[in-house]
Amino acid sequence: MSDLIPPTAARGPAPDRRSFLRYTGALGAATAVTGTLSACSAGPQSTNETGGGGQGGDSTLTAVIGYGNDGSWDPTQTASAFAMAGNEHIYEGLLGTDPISREPYAALATEIPNDLKATTWRFALRPGAKWHDGKPVTADDVVFVFDRILDPKTQTLAKGFFASWLKEVRKTDAMTVELILKFPFPDGAARLSLAKIMPKHVFSRPGAWEDATKGKAVGSGPYRQTAHHPKSNTTFEAFEDYNGPRKAAFKKMNWLTIVDAAPRVAKISGSGADAEIADNIPYANIAQLTKSGMTVEGGAGMNNLFLLFNTAHKPFDDVRVRQALHYAIDRDKMIEAALRGHGKAATSFLDEANPSYRPARTVYAYDLAKARKLLKEAGVGKLRVNLMAVNVSWIVDCLPTIQDGWEKLGVEVTLDPQETTAVFTKLDQKKDFQIVAAASNPNQFGLDADLIMHYNYGPQNLWMGYARWAGNPTAKKLFKDMEQATREPEAGRKKAMIQEYIDVIAEQAVLYPVVHNELMTAWDPKKITGVRAQPYPGINLLQAKWA
Repeated sequence: MSDLIPPTAARGPAPDRRSFLRYTGALGAATAVTGTLSACSAGPQSTNETGGGGQGGDSTLTAVIGYGNDGSWDPTQTASAFAMAGNEHIYEGLLGTDPISREPYAALATEIPNDLKATTWRFALRPGAKWHDGKPVTADDVVFVFDRILDPKTQTLAKGFFASWLKEVRKTDAMTVELILKFPFPDGAARLSLAKIMPKHVFSRPGAWEDATKGKAVGSGPYRQTAHHPKSNTTFEAFEDYNGPRKAAFKKMNWLTIVDAAPRVAKISGSGADAEIADNIPYANIAQLTKSGMTVEGGAGMNNLFLLFNTAHKPFDDVRVRQALHYAIDRDKMIEAALRGHGKAATSFLDEANPSYRPARTVYAYDLAKARKLLKEAGVGKLRVNLMAVNVSWIVDCLPTIQDGWEKLGVEVTLDPQETTAVFTKLDQKKDFQIVAAASNPNQFGLDADLIMHYNYGPQNLWMGYARWAGNPTAKKLFKDMEQATREPEAGRKKAMIQEYIDVIAEQAVLYPVVHNELMTAWDPKKITGVRAQPYPGINLLQAKWA
């Protein structure tokens, strides 16, 4: 499963390699860039702060997260699965969103604006809201965060979610702000959950953003961070002064980072189990855990294995070659053999559950005859392919099916799985490559198709830089069509425009999913209730409680 997703939604100058790896760790489960926390922790320590589990009172809930906790914790930058999940418990946006439906609700603000089609949204802040250090939340804090996001000189991941439609945020009094939109954009309400409000008095200090990257977190949410040990664990405690809508049900929480599957499963199973919940459950362990009394449920969404082609490396500049290699993949075999039935063949860039989904005009059903025909039309005879891939376990499980199909096509294939950071270091350094296979899940940021597609495609985002495709005439027209869809006020027409340009993306297959798979979460129903399995990495315990 993908730990982190590159910040390709961002528009404006691309961040440099150091910034990119700092807040994404690139795209894999096991290899986020190491950080050390200043002012929060003395370094990696024991993870035996579990409190023995138990129910209620001062008991500590122990969770096992299958991704690294050593990526960036800066909410304006991070795409780390662990950090994003943790930040949902520590910070608040003006609005929050339900983790499953993604419907907005009033969080740090007192209510959702009545007219989301207006170009001015006014928000009053929750009276009595406090930061975890006891100081009051004010409008200055809100303006501080949005100024950073919208600053043209500061490249953040969050900029790509806001800069196209949000003009400015201004303070009207100590507890009220106004958001000034460039044009009506109702979808922006759900995106406000991505702008976590942070205390100005903490993060305006010199070096504070670097501290946030390394793990320092001070919010206004129901839990405060009490310790952070990179590559080990992060601990939380209920914030007694929290007066918002989703109060902490657990006095303390200890989130362990265990990337390797076997020890992660062992933590929640058998006689030595001392954790109540774990995400990123391998499909092979579902039956075992269910038999032992655990609840194991999946969330199907945008999680996908995709292929990224280097269009500057011949013959992958030819769309027929890219299409041929997609047609030569037996997706049904991959789903059965590697995913144990927990997946669906991609029939669009979007997954079938997305509200904007319809099958693309080009659907890559397994068709070797068509693939051979396309290669012949492209004038390609003997083709040798090096498939560089992230070493995420389920991705590695899928690679033999890709290799088998391509070899049946007459292509000589070398599988080249590597540590995720190594893969994206090469991409950032503009080193030559042919094809990359990796995992992605934009649902970490929402269900908004406009957001998802801009996350992956755009004239200045990182993916298109990797693919060397942004200057292609088809790409230039695509990007213009995408911007027009963003500005379209009528929902039905906007959906149709998005579907139309997704048809182009499907046909071009520069960056395109092969399969969408299901993410599995396991928990002990005798100990905790109210858990909902997410279709994206991490866990959300804001509505869970002791059984």
